[in-house]
Amino acid sequence: MKKILLLVPVVAILAACGTTDPYAKRSEQERERQEKYVERAIDKAPKWMFELPTSNSAVYESGSGVSSDFSFADHKAKADAYGKICMAAGGTADQRTKIYRTDSDNASTELSEMAMRTSCKNVDLTGVEVKEIKRVAEGTRFRVYVLVALPTGDANILRKAKEAQKQREFASARRDQAFKEMDQ
Repeated sequence: MKKILLLVPVVAILAACGTTDPYAKRSEQERERQEKYVERAIDKAPKWMFELPTSNSAVYESGSGVSSDFSFADHKAKADAYGKICMAAGGTADQRTKIYRTDSDNASTELSEMAMRTSCKNVDLTGVEVKEIKRVAEGTRFRVYVLVALPTGDANILRKAKEAQKQREFASARRDQAFKEMDQ
């Protein structure tokens, strides 16, 4: 009797794992392939994706993107990082998410959609630099990791130059107005 009880669980395990159904095997292979892509995306990610550099003169953020188009993967990764750095510098975001989920005895189905708008109207991102970029093949797609930095204070040479140019333009416009006021 004990021998029969031991065989039943072993047979159940073998039946679940060793199916001869070619479509079940195909489905299992696809699931395993997708799991490998996710694991590889994590394994290949640079350290700065998980631990951002710190600095007293810059703010860092990272982003990632994936696409079957090389340039679009780059663009998505940079947009992700720029959106994060905008938020870190005091920008705003409008995010809307729709999720529909249904569960039955045999299956669960989820449909989700997200639209996000990042607005940096009150935040000047002049001087943001791409510090590092890493590109990895992911099946038939490209995965891009990007690290960006926004120098602060005197370290942001581009912002300082932009502010100096604004001051010159203001002074030039004010000069003409000041002479007109004197002539009256």
